Amino acid sequence: MEYRGKRWTPYHLCFFAAVWFAAALMLAGCASDFHRVWKSPGTAPSSAVSWTPAPGTIPGVASKSAPVTLPENILKSGQSLSLLDIVDIALRNNPETAAAWAQARSAAAAYESSKGSYYPQLDATAGTSYISGHNDNGATPYSQRNTLASLGLNWLIYDFGGRHAFVDEAREALIAADWSHNTVIQNIIFAVENAYYNYVTAKALLQAQQATYKEAETNLEASKDRHHAGVATIADVLQAKTALAQAKLALDSLQGQIQTTRGALATAMGLPANTPYDIVVPKKEIPLKETLEKVEDYLAQAEKKRPDLAAARAQVRQAGATLRKVKAQAYPSINGTADYGNTYYGTTSLYKDNYSGALLFSVPIFTGFSQRHNEEQARADEETAQARLNSLEQQVVLEVWTSYYNLKTAEQRVRTSEDLLKSATESYQVALGRYKAGVGSILDLLSAQSALESARAQRVQAAADWYVSLAALARDTGTLSASSTENLEKIPITMEKVKKP
Repeated sequence: MEYRGKRWTPYHLCFFAAVWFAAALMLAGCASDFHRVWKSPGTAPSSAVSWTPAPGTIPGVASKSAPVTLPENILKSGQSLSLLDIVDIALRNNPETAAAWAQARSAAAAYESSKGSYYPQLDATAGTSYISGHNDNGATPYSQRNTLASLGLNWLIYDFGGRHAFVDEAREALIAADWSHNTVIQNIIFAVENAYYNYVTAKALLQAQQATYKEAETNLEASKDRHHAGVATIADVLQAKTALAQAKLALDSLQGQIQTTRGALATAMGLPANTPYDIVVPKKEIPLKETLEKVEDYLAQAEKKRPDLAAARAQVRQAGATLRKVKAQAYPSINGTADYGNTYYGTTSLYKDNYSGALLFSVPIFTGFSQRHNEEQARADEETAQARLNSLEQQVVLEVWTSYYNLKTAEQRVRTSEDLLKSATESYQVALGRYKAGVGSILDLLSAQSALESARAQRVQAAADWYVSLAALARDTGTLSASSTENLEKIPITMEKVKKP
């Protein structure tokens, strides 16, 4: 095949076909989004009317919900989950942990990418051109086809520490992202434990209310017996019936509360609220002796182990590296370059080789005052990061101080509620015996029963508050983890007797 006296080989035909095919693909890709980009999204017709996007102006985003991941055989029929199982499920499925982990992986990739600035940069260039026209006032036609291929090298040799600061900046960003990931994990564990204790507390309150309901039935039977014996009026029976109805109402409310707290715990695990599961409630004593360390010890732990503190420190170092990088841009840089290429004119028999090498010394003389303002911005960013670190350090001290004394208060409430429950139980038993013997009134009996019901609820709530306070102290000191959760799950919220120091 010939064109204007030039013979086209199959190589030329394939090359130009590939060029035209690539151009067609690019045009097709652009045309697919051209209508959407060109069409204006518009605005609301007035300040009092909400904006509604026109059809086709907002691209849709396909939902990519991650499948629920569960430990092997964790949700069998009738399976009861321990607190450690629940934390495991939550960490696998919570989107916040997935986002924090992805951000850390992104920072890791950016750090590895920054190391590339220490290596030479290679670029390959290839192209072809075709020129045709007429010389001598259009009398003499001409045509020329040129082909070019080249390989270029560029290597930054020295830049007064800017490159090192750039890599250091990316490294500190990675460290901050890793510590932030740990912070998210601890927050998720604490949120799951909080939901878990709410569910366990609801179950314990239901158990206590069931005991109250049985006692109300016993009181009603005693009032009926005394009424039948002629030593009590119908008023005693009616008052006992009222107390029984109130106990049943409270029992029904707690049964509904159990379902809501159970659904909240399932949601905290990243599962649907209607997932069939139950939990294990261990029955051991609360070891109050283990929480009697000095507050200064917990403050020292937080100083060393709080991941958000470590992340804030890394961000300060990152801002410092950014400032060094910006400052280095005001100094000269030394680059080495090298190029090699071939240019073919018309046919392969006519060509030339190109070789070049250079050592370039670049000096920024005037940048429109941008350099000065860039340094001011980087310095202000460093001061901002330092101020945020100082604020966080104060906040950490307050959080540890508050959670420590909340735990101390919860410990005392556990002891006091245990004594209250013991005395209320004895008082009710005495009142019931006196009423059955005919020497006590129904009001004394119902009052003792009400006090016992309140004591049971306070005992359960005090134990739940102790759990949450202990978990909060572990989170605030930076020691909350799956292993600490495994130790906590051995401590129950039940009506068992509390171990006293």
